[in-house]
Amino acid sequence: MVEGTPQARAKRTRVRECLRELVDAGMPGDGIPSERTLCERFGVSRPTLRAAVDELVAAGLLVREHGRGMFLAPAKITQELAPAGGGPGFSLPKASGTWASRVMEFTTLPAGAGIGRKLRLTPAAHIVRVARLCLVDDEPMAIEHLHVPAELVPGLAPADMERGDFYQLLGTAHGVKVHEAIQAIEPTVVSQQEAKLLGVPVLSPALRFERLTTDRTGRPVEYLHSVYRGDRYRIVSRMSLAEPDPASSPSPADGPRHRSGIPSGGLTARGAGRTFTRGDIQPLL
Repeated sequence: MVEGTPQARAKRTRVRECLRELVDAGMPGDGIPSERTLCERFGVSRPTLRAAVDELVAAGLLVREHGRGMFLAPAKITQELAPAGGGPGFSLPKASGTWASRVMEFTTLPAGAGIGRKLRLTPAAHIVRVARLCLVDDEPMAIEHLHVPAELVPGLAPADMERGDFYQLLGTAHGVKVHEAIQAIEPTVVSQQEAKLLGVPVLSPALRFERLTTDRTGRPVEYLHSVYRGDRYRIVSRMSLAEPDPASSPSPADGPRHRSGIPSGGLTARGAGRTFTRGDIQPLL
């Protein structure tokens, strides 16, 4: 069968789903049968099997160990987005695992036009720029680049960024009370330098985060962009699908609204629920 034909793609899809069933039935670290055994079980050639396995390896569900075979990958680190209790937005419970940070760059420099615009500073105003490697259970997980107005954090030192929670430090040591953030998440792939730091192949899937954090007066206090490993990190959301406020419901002229990830028609027959991506900030590290 010619690779790339509809029949070949259908076989690969079937094999991938069968492998997913093996993953779902096992535990992290469990071995899976050899390629020969799986080919016989599924009735496919080795190239078809390997193509399906490659997809699950790229997705972080399987790992290959040279000379040992294939195994179920370690469990992903999960960050939950939960509806905030007092109003719109998501709160951020602590992510799973034991987190630590290692500072790779710490410098004070002019904000420049781009960062200055985000932090509402003049290009000449100074910021503290920090690049740090985030580890979970001693394994590299993310690369973060933080930008903070220098006037807000006098005396901030690299060691401060490697212990405790940064937002708590802002409050206790500098009197800056973070309140809200707008965060965007999008898929990306890692560069050669990022791959080396994270210990993954070049062009591996990743998640790019961009966040602007403000205090209770609405003043920007931090701009951050970061890259998280796509094979080890995932976001889980809990969303309210309750009847929306009549005042906020779209008029019939507006047409139906799409709810991401929910089939057309929705899960309820009484209208779209409301979800938000803007909310109070709780510590991540």
